[in-house]
Order: sequence, then structure tokens, then C-alpha cells
Amino acid sequence: MSLEDDVDFVINREPRCPCVLLLDVSGSMSGEPINALNQGLISLHEDVMKDALAPQRMEIAIVTFGGSVSIVQDFVTMDNFIPPTLTVFGATPMGEAILKGIDMVTERKQKYKESGLAYYRPWLFLITDGSPTDRHNIPKASQLLKAQEEKKGLVFFSVGVNKDADFNTLRELSNRPPMSLKGLCFAELFQWLSASMSSVANSKPSDEKISIAKPQDYNWVEI
Repeated sequence: MSLEDDVDFVINREPRCPCVLLLDVSGSMSGEPINALNQGLISLHEDVMKDALAPQRMEIAIVTFGGSVSIVQDFVTMDNFIPPTLTVFGATPMGEAILKGIDMVTERKQKYKESGLAYYRPWLFLITDGSPTDRHNIPKASQLLKAQEEKKGLVFFSVGVNKDADFNTLRELSNRPPMSLKGLCFAELFQWLSASMSSVANSKPSDEKISIAKPQDYNWVEI
């Protein structure tokens, strides 16, 4: 366990609600899409910070996939989160990013247990506008995601950006159907994510349910 975790887990004993954002930053996201995504991350932080309890309970990590897979932000509570400015590059190793996200939440849950912290079911939240260039990793990612969801080890959501997103692959990854972003409504998408996760963070871990705000109320999803 890192020194930062040691200090934070001693100071903040609130139950943790971890979320890993798996973000496509491949070349096809250049220009307006990546700018809108960056603005959406700022909106997510601002919205969560409006809640009295969620900033101390909700933890965020960011994994990007564009050319390679990178941990841009390791787990941190939202009150300590500084939204990064993402840039685009290369291909779309989506499967590798999902596997990295699964490893991260598995390790994080172990750290909570070692520290005696209660926690909520981790969320993996994938956003992509394309198709995986590491297709060989998708079957393994799908198998692990479904196994983890079956035993309530995590919750996986996927969002396709524009009509070029590979919705067939997103449907293959999970029994939960993918969602489709309306235009570049990233700010609205992250407002929805904030509302959904804040609702979870304000419950007791023992009473946890997958509480999802109605997407249409936030005008970001194609119905």
C-alpha cells in the first residue's frame, strides 16, 4: 500500500465508492470530441463536489487507451481529484484497458480490506468512439467482466460515441446493453454519472443497490 493511501485511509474512514473511467483517446477522438471529453471531466468533478458526502466517499481512477494503455489518474477521492487534460494518440487497445481496469479494482478492494474500510461495488465506465484494435483481448475481457458482475464484484457500463462506435463489441462485453451518446454531450453524461454514483455513495454499503439516474433526464443518451 502506498504512503498516500496509508495517510488517506487513516484521515478519511468513510466507506469508498470506486469508479474507473476507461476513456478512448485514440486518434479518432481528436479535435472537438477530446475537448468535450476534457470539459466533461471538469463537470464531473464540479457536480460531485456539490454533494456533502460523496466527495469523501467516491474515488476515481482514469485509464486511457490510445496507442497504449495508461493510468492517467490512480484512485483518489473526488475532493482530491484534479481533472486532467487528455490528448489523443494512436490506435484503440480497448480490451487491454478493460483488463487493466479489472486488475485495478481487484487490487483496490484488497487495500480496503487490509485497512478495514467498507466499500461499495466498484464501477467500470467505458467510453469509446471506435472499435478495438486488440480484438484478441476482447473474449477474455468479456469473460472476466461477466464473471465479476455475476458475483457482484463490479458494475460495468459502456457508452458509444457517435455511429462509428463498435456497439456489437460493447454488447459482447456485458449483459448490460451499451448506451449511445447524443452528439458530444459529455458534460451531460458526466452529470448523470455524478448523480448516479452520489446516490450510491449516500447509501449504506450494506443497503447498496445499483442506483442509476434516468439518462433521459440529462439529455445525453440516444433513446
